[in-house]
Amino acid sequence: MAQEIEKKFLVSTDAFKAEASKQTRITQGYLSSIPERTVRVRVKGSKGFITIKGIGNESGASRYEWEKEIPVEEVQELLIICEPGVIDKTRYEVKVGKYTYEIDEFYGENQGLTVAEIELSNEYDSFEKPSWLGQEVTGDVKYYNSMLMKNPYTKW
Repeated sequence: MAQEIEKKFLVSTDAFKAEASKQTRITQGYLSSIPERTVRVRVKGSKGFITIKGIGNESGASRYEWEKEIPVEEVQELLIICEPGVIDKTRYEVKVGKYTYEIDEFYGENQGLTVAEIELSNEYDSFEKPSWLGQEVTGDVKYYNSMLMKNPYTKW
């Protein structure tokens, strides 16, 4: 069983952009957004993916994740039957120490929100925190992409 272990933070400035080694536009929708099993489809750059995630543990840092690459055309077809709301963002990758932060800058109804995630080896692993990293929001469901499509940041 594939286990995803990550911590999530707000980002306080756009200083990370100067450190980014890669940036990719992502559009995604959800076929199911219930916490026990979210099923999303996404176009990430020029590739398509379907991902299934299970419910998180008590801290929200660890949960089951399964992902498979599928043709972009199939993602486009599945987006038509997705739940209302689309996530549109640019993902920046910034290596800090031994880990890479993925920083998502959101657009549309989530404009103004920037969130960083770091995937860890285990939940208690230590990692460097760059100056642009803000408040930790790991486990706060309102920052899950599946919730941002239902209750966008601009409506908080």
